[in-house]
Amino acid sequence: MAVKKSELYSSLWASCDSLRGGMDSSQYKDYILTLLFVKYVSDKFKGEDYGDIDIPDGGSFNDMLALIGTKNIGEEMDKIIAKLAEANSLRGVIDNAHFNDPDKLGKGQEMVDKLSELLGIFRDKMPDFSRNRADGDDIIGDAYEYLMRNFATESGKSKGQFYTPAEVSRILAKVVGIEQAQGKGITLYDPACGSGSLLIRAAEVAPSNVAIYGQEKESATAGLARMNLVLHNRATAVVKGGYSTFSDPQYKHSFRDDKGRDQTDDTKIETFDFAVVNPPFSDKNWTHGLAGKEYGRFDGYGERPPQKNGDFAWLLHIIKSLKRNGKAAVILPHGVLFRGNAEATIRQSLIDRGYIKGIIGLPANLFYGTGIPACIIIIDKENADERDGIFMIDASRDFVKDGNKNRLRERDVYKITTVFNEQIPLDGYSCLVPIDEIKDKNAYNLNIPRYIPSGTGEDLQSIDGHLNGGIPTVDVESLSMYWQTFPKLKSTLFKPMREGFYTLAVEKDAIRDTIAADEDFDSYADKVENAFEAWKALVDGELRTIDSTIKPKKFISDISVLILKEYEPITLIDKYDVYEVLLSYWNETMSDDVYVLIEDGYKAVREIDVFTKTTENKKTGAKKTTETGWEGKLVPKALIIEMFFADEQKAIDDMEAVIAAAQAELDEMIEDAEDGSIINDVLSDKGKLKKTDLKAKLKDKTLDTEDREILQKLQTLADRVDEGTKTIKGLRTALDKKARDQYPKLTDDQRVELLLNRKWYRTLISGIYALYTAVSHRISDRVTELNERYEQTLPELNALIYGKCENGVKVENGLEDKVKSHLKRMGFVW
Repeated sequence: MAVKKSELYSSLWASCDSLRGGMDSSQYKDYILTLLFVKYVSDKFKGEDYGDIDIPDGGSFNDMLALIGTKNIGEEMDKIIAKLAEANSLRGVIDNAHFNDPDKLGKGQEMVDKLSELLGIFRDKMPDFSRNRADGDDIIGDAYEYLMRNFATESGKSKGQFYTPAEVSRILAKVVGIEQAQGKGITLYDPACGSGSLLIRAAEVAPSNVAIYGQEKESATAGLARMNLVLHNRATAVVKGGYSTFSDPQYKHSFRDDKGRDQTDDTKIETFDFAVVNPPFSDKNWTHGLAGKEYGRFDGYGERPPQKNGDFAWLLHIIKSLKRNGKAAVILPHGVLFRGNAEATIRQSLIDRGYIKGIIGLPANLFYGTGIPACIIIIDKENADERDGIFMIDASRDFVKDGNKNRLRERDVYKITTVFNEQIPLDGYSCLVPIDEIKDKNAYNLNIPRYIPSGTGEDLQSIDGHLNGGIPTVDVESLSMYWQTFPKLKSTLFKPMREGFYTLAVEKDAIRDTIAADEDFDSYADKVENAFEAWKALVDGELRTIDSTIKPKKFISDISVLILKEYEPITLIDKYDVYEVLLSYWNETMSDDVYVLIEDGYKAVREIDVFTKTTENKKTGAKKTTETGWEGKLVPKALIIEMFFADEQKAIDDMEAVIAAAQAELDEMIEDAEDGSIINDVLSDKGKLKKTDLKAKLKDKTLDTEDREILQKLQTLADRVDEGTKTIKGLRTALDKKARDQYPKLTDDQRVELLLNRKWYRTLISGIYALYTAVSHRISDRVTELNERYEQTLPELNALIYGKCENGVKVENGLEDKVKSHLKRMGFVW
């Protein structure tokens, strides 16, 4: 049975619930991640003679399951993990979480129940990971990253530094240049590797296997990285934990002597082909224990990095750790671009040497350890002496709010990486800055706003327009991008008023309808739709034939590039927004569907998921499982109903309308009942109709005719609601059964129609169409804003104000007279 990523993630996060309360997320993450690791490697490598991980007897996840309900479960789980660690040199890596800790997991039966429940979740909710056929997509590795991201979010500022957001990791992987690496024996390094996500993302994009090396000061975090790498099929990676990169760098220069023997030179640090790093920002303790262990890392730059700020110390360590043509991408706070004193001297030296290839400014508040804005500095030693410019990107405004943090969207990641790698200059976003301009005009200051204007000019207002009326021509012409696409729209919306000013040619309430009625705007919709149809024609064949040979991440990458090309010529709609529509839907829904198709094929369209609930009799302990509902595995039941049972659904909708109308009339009668009305006699204290009282009242033979008619009407409406509700319940039950029975009957053509056309394509074109309608809204909102701004002149406003004064008498104001005098001297007369 295939597993959806979303379901796996949900199950994993649910497993955390069993541990919450006894400890915070910075602690219980170790328990969850350790169990996930043990479960995965047991499924993947048990019984394999030459697997990446050796599963010893008594050291597997199945051995843990045998402990459920036993009184010494915690102690025995620790022993199992110890055996697995011992067999694979993973001491200090996977055994940091102690399952026999009563302070965190409870004492006696509480610990037994808690750990038994936890193991039960992993047994019942987790798939057999040995059957993952989505080659190259590391579903379990992605789940591990999902957990770390959530743990980082919960841990907050003080304890979330171990995790670099996946979007940022992907940017570093794409811009560091490892995708173009040639030859064998490529090495990759991260001296502050945290949980290892930067190393993993960079290794994923390399054209061939790379040797991975990481160092992490915190031993427990190094353990997370080691597990993360194994779960991403990078078991040969080397991660050394518990050592300071500055005072005790673990990788010394290795070489072969004249006799071909491997040797190590302890006086030099090792060098690598590529490096990626997100070091601690402004590290105040970087010099601790450094005396006599500098390895020449800080020599030759005119100054040493400041003792109380390690930003440049990290950068210089990276540069020293690169080979002659080595490349690196380093995340640092924006301050490194412009701070003075020693840092200014070092920055000048780096620029003069040509080491800095590019700088990417990121939005603030992306990282879990800090809210300050950061940048990515791309270092490239290759041809550094010939470098005559630094390519800069200002991506600080491209993000979306996500809780209390900011997050880069898929479109932002793609735009940054594409623009940087292709060196595309975009107004207000990116440009190649000549070294001479940095040196001569800006004194080696690299602050990005010096070179890339924000692109959002001031919305200046016209004094003349406010005094004498009219919308300034300059404001109308500022919408020229729209007039170029819709040539007749300008003259339809505006007419000349006087020299330099326009006025609306339509009623202000008709602006939006006027835009929608424009024939060019209507044909523009066809262009948007035709671009989608062109993309669909390119990918439809692949979407119809998804099988176990598909690699989902490469698949979505390929088809997303195609949609960008189709929307490239479409003006006003940003192609990156179209890209975001596709990638967002992929992440939310479509990737799950594709993983299921890879595992189970298109026959999965015929399958349903049944939801159940298990209850336990407190007296007998007997458990009872009941069905609570169902849904299509890939195709929602709503689409089945739409395609096959539209008449049945219409009958339900019609009955709902009858019920709603009767209920509305009933509510109105009750709400309008006056004091003394007979209706009040059949209402509760809360104003609700008491049906038994109503029936009893109607049996009263002393009622006069008018009161009887009123109560009879209430009874008729109440009966209509009750009968309709009963009828609709039966109709829904019958329709639900018909829809459920229809799934196994679906033909091959029907399956494709439902999944591709009615689910995938319809959702995507709906999202893209929203971008089209947003164009209309942008025009109408701006035109409305300009009209309202200049709709009433100052004299007209004065007249309105003074008209409200007592007896219409104007109150003289000396300050007002001064303002008028100044305006007249500036040439404004009214």
